Order: sequence, then structure tokens, then C-alpha cells
Amino acid sequence: MGTDRNVMSSGLPQPLGWSVHQGVANFAVCAPAATAVWLCFFDEQGRAIAQYQLPEQNDGVWYGAVPVADLPRTDWYYGLRADGHYDPSDSRDSCFFDPNKLLIDPYAKELSAPFVYHPDLAAPRSAQMDTADLMPKCVFRRAWLNSTEPIIHTEPSHHPPQFIYEVSVKALTQLHPDVPESVRGTIAALREPCVIAHLQTLGVDAVELMPIAAWIDERHLPALGLRNAWGYNPAAMMALEPRLCPNGVADVQDTVRALHNAGIAVILDVVFNHTGESDAQGATLSLRGLDNRYYFHHAWDEARARWYLVNDTGCGNTIDCTRAGVVQLMLDTLRYFVKHIGVAGFRFDLAPIMGRNAQGFDPQAPLLAAIEQDAILSKTWLIAEPWDIGSNGYQLGQFSPRWLEWNDHYRDSVRRFWRGDAGVVADFATRIAGSSDVFTNAVQTRSVNFIAAHDGMSVRDLVTYAHKHNAVNGEDNRDGHHENYSWNHGVEGAAGAEIEALRTRDVAAMLATLLLSRGTPMMTAGDEFGRTQQGNNNAYAQDNAITWLDWDNSDTALRDFVGQLVRLRARTNVLRSLDWLNEGGQENATQASWWRGDDDQMMQAEDWQNPMRHHLGLQLYDPSENPMDTETGKVLLWFNAHPEDVRIHLPAPQANAHWVLRVDSHHMRVFDSEITVDASVPHIVPAKSVCLWMECTNNF
Repeated sequence: MGTDRNVMSSGLPQPLGWSVHQGVANFAVCAPAATAVWLCFFDEQGRAIAQYQLPEQNDGVWYGAVPVADLPRTDWYYGLRADGHYDPSDSRDSCFFDPNKLLIDPYAKELSAPFVYHPDLAAPRSAQMDTADLMPKCVFRRAWLNSTEPIIHTEPSHHPPQFIYEVSVKALTQLHPDVPESVRGTIAALREPCVIAHLQTLGVDAVELMPIAAWIDERHLPALGLRNAWGYNPAAMMALEPRLCPNGVADVQDTVRALHNAGIAVILDVVFNHTGESDAQGATLSLRGLDNRYYFHHAWDEARARWYLVNDTGCGNTIDCTRAGVVQLMLDTLRYFVKHIGVAGFRFDLAPIMGRNAQGFDPQAPLLAAIEQDAILSKTWLIAEPWDIGSNGYQLGQFSPRWLEWNDHYRDSVRRFWRGDAGVVADFATRIAGSSDVFTNAVQTRSVNFIAAHDGMSVRDLVTYAHKHNAVNGEDNRDGHHENYSWNHGVEGAAGAEIEALRTRDVAAMLATLLLSRGTPMMTAGDEFGRTQQGNNNAYAQDNAITWLDWDNSDTALRDFVGQLVRLRARTNVLRSLDWLNEGGQENATQASWWRGDDDQMMQAEDWQNPMRHHLGLQLYDPSENPMDTETGKVLLWFNAHPEDVRIHLPAPQANAHWVLRVDSHHMRVFDSEITVDASVPHIVPAKSVCLWMECTNNF
């Protein structure tokens, strides 16, 4: 490590990371059990040029100050080293302190290079392996010295997003023929006119970016020739992934600004549940080297008389969100992305970790409560993935009313209904009505409805493969969900034109269901035009054509149908409302009635219990809606999962009104012109399709 060549003066323990005032640079880092912490500077080529020992420690925070004039004249490239007790299996504290390991500042905003896994990053202290040459360096831009105000701050909307579009930056843009090759696969590609035009065609008002914070490959991937494609293995919280954001903070700011100007908000997917340092055999990159016991949750093994890393995430470690320093790091990270990047909200991966304490999950745990009470963060959209693999880790519906939640009940029920499973019609009705049985603590539904997400099969693959096909992941097809509620129309994989047409029909019906259900719809990029992952339902390591969207072979008719559905939803209050459906006549609430269709009667108890019922109608009426000149505010939805057409009777329209067909998923059409339906005669709902009628007056 060498000897110190520079001296820091006393500084301030807050704020953490870098702060500059009146020509003095202050640095602070939380490392409670460390006995010494050093700040190490490098030139742009990675050569060590200076080293400072932080002189002060207070309440677990090490800090010091130095005149800016004494620091490098260029941008600052730096890292940390920390010393203290070392014995990963020690019965007292299970610490990994090793001053040979260069560490990333948890408050770094940019990195000089991506992380590349190397076994020496996990070498024991006894190996005396200096990892400076293996580690990216933290970057502080000198231009930031003159920036005292937020660079971007867009006021988040008070209304939930209408349509969330989940995006892997690289997968969306790597093969796009109209994106310049120089920016393909990077965040800059999202501000290209062709990409923005695609989002606007779909009616997207919020893109949810999969992680853009720096990550590292899982240690088994390099030997398999694979790379992490999703980013859910973070090595830093604030620092941006250089492969996605080669121009650092400015790259993201410019993209968020361009999307915002196009009427599209940005939601960031953040991973606050684990780090890529993995289990006890993993790499030492940042938090582990600063204080393993403090930052990660441990439990006591009585039999072996030792502490061990709790693995409620399935990734080798679990961040301890009860610690004050951890809560501060997470809050500061979120505030930074809102104030300096301009994001409107966050989706939290494995969110129960953030609310778990010694007694279990608590929706008012320190971190969750602090987010809701924060002056800035309380105005943002908050979305939970409400499960992890820990004890009592499934918490769907248990977050506070402030949160939206991914709803896997909706996902599975919709898949099963359209697969034709017996006895699911009642549950399907509950899901498309907002899942009131799940979100019992809210005045309106908090459900984020989805049929497919990044994790799992694509929508097209659901109707193409009856089984997962994950062999290319190198785990003998053991990984990924075993039950996907998928079906293949009798042929596994590619088939002839007739079967492919049936598959497209089913996809259109599922996407129509998604966009006409009560709740906040979310779709993964590419599902609107038939993306496939070749049956892979855990494609996290497929940074290749398996996950990159094939724009040249996209189904543009399906894409246009999705865009038309989104626009219909946006202009129809009764469809986009999140209020609970009311079947008892409550004034000023959305009135709902369920129809069986065999006659002009509503569903009865025996109909709900009939295991062979595969179709039903839902009539909605919003008395508070301000309708267009000819529309009454009443719609009728019909869902037919039968493999054959069904003959139904429409409910009688009110006096001086008639039903007009607006949506026919079988033909992938949303009609703007009047297609009047005579309610006095039976009507055909095509096999495996969704239809929607609006009631219009006769005065047009």
C-alpha cells in the first residue's frame, strides 16, 4: 500500500461522499468498524498519484478535508482502502478488512470503466493482492465544483402512470436499424427520434429503466462465456454503468430531458437488496470492504459458533436496511436521481428486504417510512416488487397505500384463463377488476398489472413453449420458474402459418386484457410486437440476440393494435380509473355488473362456480364521466377464452341508445367509426378474443 504522502485536515462527517465549499474539498465515508481509511488518487491511466488517510472518525463516519488546489488539476480518479479486523469466519464480527483491496466510494456518481470479475478480487488478505489494477476508479468531474444547484428537477406527477413500459436499454436499442451504431446499446439511444417516436406510437407515458447503476457479472458467468444482461447485480448504488452511460451523468440527464420533453416520465429500477459482492467467497468491491457486518444482514450459526451472511435475496448477501448509514445511503441515492437526473419514480427490486427487521416485514420500517416522509421522495412514484425468498418474504398487498405493487396474482390468473384452465373465471374477474382481495388497505387499486416482465417468458413465448428452455444459461435448465402457465398449440417452438396465427390471436387477447383491466398496466419492451427469448425464462445472462429486440421481424400490426388500445384507455375515464368497482349502486362510483352472455342475464353463483365457464362480460358505467357528444360513459367488455366462437346476448341499452363495437382483438382492431350492434339479436364473440362495446346515444 505504501506510505501516505499527503495530509488531510479535520473536516465534517456530513454530507457523505464529496462536498466542496469555499475552495475546500471534504470527504466522508461510513465505515464503523474500520481502524483506518485512506483516500487514494490515480491519474487517467490508473497510476497511483496520491494517498490521504482520513484523520477523523465520529459515530462510524471517517472524514477529512483538503484544499481543492492540492488535488489533481484534472477530473479526480479515486478509490478507498480500509483496514481493520480480518476473518470472514470469525465468531466475533465476520469482517473482510483488507487495505490491499481498492474500494468504490458508495457515493461515487461515475466510474472510469465497467467492473470486470476476476478471482483476485476475492483473494484473502494473506495473499496481499493489490486490486487497484483490477478495479474501476471513481470519477469526480471538476466541472461539478461550480455546480451548487440541482441540474435537473422535474416535479413528479401526482397521478400514477397510465402505461409503464419496462426497458432494458441495450436490449431495446442494440439492433434498432434506425439508431446510429455509435449509440446503440447506450442510454443515448433512448433520445433518438426513432425511439421516441416508437414510444409515442404506443402511448407510453412512463418508461421503467432496468438498472443503470454499475453492476458486475456473477462469478460463474465468465467461464461460461456469458455476461449479465439485466444489471440486477449492483456494485454501486449511484455510480452509473459505463457501458450504458459512457458519457456519465450528462448522458442520463440529456436522455431524461428528451423523454420528459416528449411527455414521457422516467422510472428507475433500483436494487437495494444485495450487492454483487455475493457470499463469503465473493469479491470485495465496496461495502464489504468498508464494513461487512454493518452493511449486510448476518445471523448466528449456533452449531458452528459463527456469524454467516443471510441470503434472503438468492444472490449471496442481503443489505441490512435497519442500519442508519444504510438508510442514509439509500435516501441520498434516491434524492440524487430525482434532483440531479430528473426521474419521476422508482421500482424497487425485492422490496421486502427494505422493510425487514428482526420481527419480520414492517411496511413502516425505517427505510420505507423515511421514503414516504421525505419532502422530495414522497412526491415520486413508488413501485414495489413485493417478494423475496426469505422467511415470510411474500408481501403482496402489504406495503402502505402510498405504493404500487407488482401483482403476480394478476399475471398468473390471466395466463391461466387464456390457456383455458378450468375453474379460473372467478379469480380472473377479481384480477381484471383490480384485485380488491389483495389491496384491502387502499381506497383504490394499487396493482401493477403485467403478463410478462424481464424475469420470465415473453408474452409470445407463453403461447409458443409449454416448457422453459434455459440450457444456454449453463445450469442444465434448473434455473428459472418451473411453472409458467404457458401453452404451445401442440408444437414446441416455431410452427407453420396456421399455428402461428393462433398464437398471434392469443397474444392479442392477452395484451387487450392487460390494457383494459383496472390497475396500472406494465409491458416489457418488445412484447407489443412479438419478441421471443426462444423459450428462455431466465435470460439474465444472455447479453445477445436472445434478449436484443429483433426490430426487422417485428409484428407491426400487433404493435399498432397495442398503441390504439392505450389511446382508447387514455381517453376513457371508466377504463383508466383506479377506483374500486361498485356492484351495489353507490353514488358517484364506477358501477359494475357481470354478464354470462348465454342470455341477457347477469352472472349467478352457479356460473362463477362452473369450472367449464371460459367467458364472461363486464359492464362498467362511470356516472362522473364527462362523455363525448355521443357516448354515455358506459362500456361492455367481453372475454372469451373458448377455442370456439361463443354466441352472447348483449345487455339492453338504455332508452335512446345503442351499442357500438370499439375493440375486436381477434382482428386486432380498435374502431373509431360507428359499428352499431343490434342488442336484440345474439352476437358472436370470436374464439380466444376480447371485445369492447361503448354505449352511444341515437343522436349523432
